[in-house]
Amino acid sequence: MKISKLIGAAAVVALAIGLSACAPSNTPVIAPVTVDVGDLQDGTVELVVGQVLNINTGDLAVDSYSGEVEDTSVAEFVKGYEQDGATYNPGVKALAEGSTQVVLSNSDGGIEDVTFTVDVGK
Repeated sequence: MKISKLIGAAAVVALAIGLSACAPSNTPVIAPVTVDVGDLQDGTVELVVGQVLNINTGDLAVDSYSGEVEDTSVAEFVKGYEQDGATYNPGVKALAEGSTQVVLSNSDGGIEDVTFTVDVGK
């Protein structure tokens, strides 16, 4: 009888440990902010640390854009690409609180640079 109780208790502990791995974490999921590239010129995008600006490039290739971030401690440019039939837009990831200017350039000729500000809060 004692052995069966011990085995039962061990099974309950194992189940509890296993289920705790399925519990949601305390880290909230932060939705990206999506903006058309044509709407960014001279504007300001507000993000929180860990959030991403998803840049919709419209008819232009997602990998035709490059970006320069003035203060790389505040944000970083993420190049767009295509992989396995999926398209990933270029973007800007918020790294730390602050404000920085971003300049997007396009490798396709005749397209002017897009300059905007990213403000990152908590």
